Amino acid sequence: MPLNFPVLLPKNKIQQKEFGGAGMKLLEHNRMAWNHEVKIGNQWTIPVSNEQIQEAKKGLIKIVLTPFKVVPKEWMGDILNKNVLCLASGGGQQGPILAAAGSNVTVFDNSDKQLEQDNKAALKYHLKIKTIKGNMQDLSIFSDNYFDLIIHPVSNCFIDDIKPVWREAYRVLKKNGKLLSGFTNPIVYMINWDRAEKEKKCFIENTIPYSDLKSFSNVKKKEYIENMEPFEFGHSLTDQIDGQIEAGFIISGFYEDKGEELLDKFTSTFIVTKAEKAG
Repeated sequence: MPLNFPVLLPKNKIQQKEFGGAGMKLLEHNRMAWNHEVKIGNQWTIPVSNEQIQEAKKGLIKIVLTPFKVVPKEWMGDILNKNVLCLASGGGQQGPILAAAGSNVTVFDNSDKQLEQDNKAALKYHLKIKTIKGNMQDLSIFSDNYFDLIIHPVSNCFIDDIKPVWREAYRVLKKNGKLLSGFTNPIVYMINWDRAEKEKKCFIENTIPYSDLKSFSNVKKKEYIENMEPFEFGHSLTDQIDGQIEAGFIISGFYEDKGEELLDKFTSTFIVTKAEKAG
């Protein structure tokens, strides 16, 4: 069910990082990898239930940007008839709930199979959701000052440079608009997880910022490509938080969440921020 809103032709201003002997593009590999995650039933690819949709229609809006904690409803404000962008948020989770609550929802994601999950939920529950395939670093298809709210669950760990995400989010938001973002505490990427999973202990071996493409051996990168596993990046807290401030946002909300079993007894491993574009 299409929604009408102004769009521009994408400028493709972000150059995709190449890796591997065949000049494979990072964006394309991670697209195929997340398509595969849909096939094997990753928890972030499972659409919401009828019960969640019915609750949303009654005003009980429960969305998560990290594994467990629900986003405070007051962070979203009045979303009835507001333009909401679910950024890198495919999978049929946040988008359908917000659409059921009365928002004009656009889901923008790199994975076409993830977007299919939103389309299936829209069809099943008679919701209006627009889905667009694209790179979260490049929102040039959207006009300036259009969205009232951006929902951005943990996903920027799958791109190598997150600063364009913050700049583009700021541009497409209206004045007084809000960006709600979930992201991974970079301490997660300091751990050698191959060793940790074998010995059930955490071993700090990697530096931040972290990149699978730089840290993996050629053999392991080949395994990831063959097994369709997404490559990840551990961004510094400076880029995650100050990057939003540098883009123009005011950080007005913050909480942490658990989600990594071996680390949870020591610290929270996920972060959520509320950022606002001043009027």
